[in-house]
Amino acid sequence: MHALLTQDHVDTFQRDGVVLIKGLFADHVETIRAGIERNMKEPGPYAAENLKEGEGGRFFDDYCNWTRIPEFEEVIRNSDVGEVAADLMQSKRVQVFHDHVLVKEPGTSKPTPWHQDGPYYFVDGMQNVSFWSPMDTVRGASLRCVAGSHSWEKPVLPTRWLAETSFYPNEDDYMPVPDPDAEGMEIREWEMEPGDAVAFNYGTLHGARGNTTESRRRAFSLRLVGDDARYVERPGPTSPPFLGHGMTPGQMLREDWFPVIYQRT
Repeated sequence: MHALLTQDHVDTFQRDGVVLIKGLFADHVETIRAGIERNMKEPGPYAAENLKEGEGGRFFDDYCNWTRIPEFEEVIRNSDVGEVAADLMQSKRVQVFHDHVLVKEPGTSKPTPWHQDGPYYFVDGMQNVSFWSPMDTVRGASLRCVAGSHSWEKPVLPTRWLAETSFYPNEDDYMPVPDPDAEGMEIREWEMEPGDAVAFNYGTLHGARGNTTESRRRAFSLRLVGDDARYVERPGPTSPPFLGHGMTPGQMLREDWFPVIYQRT
């Protein structure tokens, strides 16, 4: 097992769908910060500004840029994130799914809506992990995850963040987006230092507070999959869409698009 982990980390991740990994990207903070700045200056085709007119601050996000931003590729290929992911997922192999940058500038009061990542994706399987890592000290604008929500029988309705409408036409196949605070759910949230990472399952319900501090909140997120990941069709375009992938239901993700970054011998 990787030196950053104990058996308790693995057990907690498997049971609760979320665990804190201290210092996962601690040796790569400056590299990731440089990559985020490059990403914001040179946004990709999926870049978005997630505030309505009149909402203060700035909430920028963008994803699927690691193949064109060398700082991100360096961290993905040369850090220990693949080995840590393999341990948490209990998987022999680890593939990259996609990267994601989320930046909340000071005075951005809008929270990130509660959601599960899985319903937006064309990936099925339980061996998956997202790492959310702040590149700034986080005291009040952290990620929030509902423990055990990855094991719920019905997925949560995926919505468009700005329009607040359903992402797919089959709304009855999903449960309504809950209000974890009002419903007394077990929410995990931590104060974090740059390079710490929250590891959570694609099925874990999560959101984030607004950033009402005087400091930026830059976050780098990396989504990885393991042995049981398979392509699944959704009732509409997924996010990310990965147009022209050519995969069929039940197929493992193609390695030329989603490379293996760790393989146990």
